[in-house]
Amino acid sequence: MVGIQVLADKLVQIQAASIARNLPVIEKKINDKLNSYFSELNKLPKTLSTVTEAMTAFMQIIGASKESLKKILLMGEFNEFPHDQQMHCTARLVEMLDQCSYQLHGCNASDSKSNFLMEEIAILEEAKGINLPNFVQRNAFLIILQGKVKGISGIPLEFVEHVWNYIENVVLFVLMRNTEKYYQLQPSVRRACQNFIQRMKERSIHWMTEILEMEKLTDYTCNPEYVSEWHRLMTEQETFITKVFRNTNDLGLGPHIKVNEEGIGMVEVGDLMKYPHVLLSQAFDLKMRMTAYWNVVLKRLIDSMALHLQLSVSNLVNKDMETEIVSELMGPNHGVGIERMMEEPPSIAVKREKLIKSIKKLKESKEVVCKIMDGIVTFAN
Repeated sequence: MVGIQVLADKLVQIQAASIARNLPVIEKKINDKLNSYFSELNKLPKTLSTVTEAMTAFMQIIGASKESLKKILLMGEFNEFPHDQQMHCTARLVEMLDQCSYQLHGCNASDSKSNFLMEEIAILEEAKGINLPNFVQRNAFLIILQGKVKGISGIPLEFVEHVWNYIENVVLFVLMRNTEKYYQLQPSVRRACQNFIQRMKERSIHWMTEILEMEKLTDYTCNPEYVSEWHRLMTEQETFITKVFRNTNDLGLGPHIKVNEEGIGMVEVGDLMKYPHVLLSQAFDLKMRMTAYWNVVLKRLIDSMALHLQLSVSNLVNKDMETEIVSELMGPNHGVGIERMMEEPPSIAVKREKLIKSIKKLKESKEVVCKIMDGIVTFAN
């Protein structure tokens, strides 16, 4: 009715109003995407251009790793890995010590009931010709002690192996997590970790072997519980021997006659009646001394292992780990390991380039949208 020009102007106004409604939404989406890409770009490892920057980044990795390992291996803090029980290291190490203690107390060498007094009698009978009672008793004691220590020696050595394998897995996990942005470092760091853990394992095995050898060679203890326990057990000596002769007289000789011995439990005594009272008394004394002393030996082993483990782990976290890794990176290759940190991994380089291109495109798009919005405002006015 009023002409083509009025219609065209009206349609342009409608189109401008529609664009004006949608452009802010488009601009917001562009801004959100830009922020997301900037965030991803900032999370990528910083490009290192000098050896100083590389060394600084490396020392930050070592510092972060030491801090994590102090928390999980020494201080018992679980906040970094609240749901991963394998990383609750102090609790796991205590469990391993408890399991080792259980195995030591439950193995055949620690069983006081098996072949009760028979080993003691056999050793004392071999020494019949020696007219030195104290010498015979101590010699017999050491022979029995050496056999018992030999019988348990595999358990603490297996414990040492098991503990250091576990610690190696934990340390490697932390180091690999903290070097994941610098893949060039990971082979050297892994190698360094395996080397110093292996040395510490060998040191612990050597230490444990020496402890076991020392336990074989002497019967020393200053623990007052030893004497008191020995005396307590000896109060049953005459009662036990009386039971042996009375039961075997009443029931006849046989290997399956049992009596309940205080502090030991039910023991077979059917074969004991054929030995004289004096020999039984000496064997009983030897058995009770060994029973009391063996408890001291087992406690001493567990306590020693716990203290050694605590000191070794502390040295690992505070000294050995850093020294070994630095030596691996800076030693024979004269720092080439640090210089390699300046080489960006191909996957990171591709991702960085894609993000930079995407950010550039979005910025250009944002400029176009802003120009259109400015044009609409000018047209409306």
